[in-house]
Amino acid sequence: MLNNLKRWYRSTVLRDTRIPFQLWQQSTRMLSLFNRLNTRQLTRLRKLTGLFLHEKQFTAAAGMALSDKMRVQIAAQACLLILNRNLSDFDGWYEIIVYPDAFIVEYEHVDEAGVLHSSERTLGGEAWGKGPVILSWADADPEGQGARHFGSNVVLHEFAHKLDMLNGVANGMPVLNKDMKREDWTRIFSCAYERLLRELEHGYHVSIDPYAAQSPAEFFAVVSEYFFMAPEFLQKHYPGIYREVSLYYRQNPLKQV
Repeated sequence: MLNNLKRWYRSTVLRDTRIPFQLWQQSTRMLSLFNRLNTRQLTRLRKLTGLFLHEKQFTAAAGMALSDKMRVQIAAQACLLILNRNLSDFDGWYEIIVYPDAFIVEYEHVDEAGVLHSSERTLGGEAWGKGPVILSWADADPEGQGARHFGSNVVLHEFAHKLDMLNGVANGMPVLNKDMKREDWTRIFSCAYERLLRELEHGYHVSIDPYAAQSPAEFFAVVSEYFFMAPEFLQKHYPGIYREVSLYYRQNPLKQV
């Protein structure tokens, strides 16, 4: 019943949330990852992005000047992840916070002796379980993509974490589609992750961003970046991962060209 009401509500507000064509064109022309989409897919993406912007709150932090174009660019990339899924995958939270540059986050943890430790990290993005997605515009700006490593996209990365968190925790095991097998996902992802750890331990050159080795959750977020930003590369180096991620996102970028 609740899902039916939500679908009715979204279909009702859709006509009021359509992004003006000129704004859509200005916002997406720098986003090369949309070049693989056909007209039908781009139309659906525009609708999803409009609904996303209607349901989420964007907050500018630390003096950030946040324009409509920036909001659309962030929202459109987030919605690419759910192009063939459901907008409800992003339910349960409502805010995106955007800083002009990298931001500092304080962490606390208690060690085995019961001693409390505090530390700081400088980040370009972060996703909280039921809380906001936080982004640095310096890292998210499509016109600045060349300054980061091959296959990188901080927006895709953080929103992939949000999808991973649908099962209650970010652990690299998102809620799989009914036509997927949990044992296949676990086997393929575990083997690939352990291979990456071994390569780094022995000082070998690794094919993807070494940050993926931080945890299974980071591995999933990183391969999600590559899936959309460099699908040929991911398919070549991690064919099993490419297949599973393709099933999960219900997309195949290599066949959308």
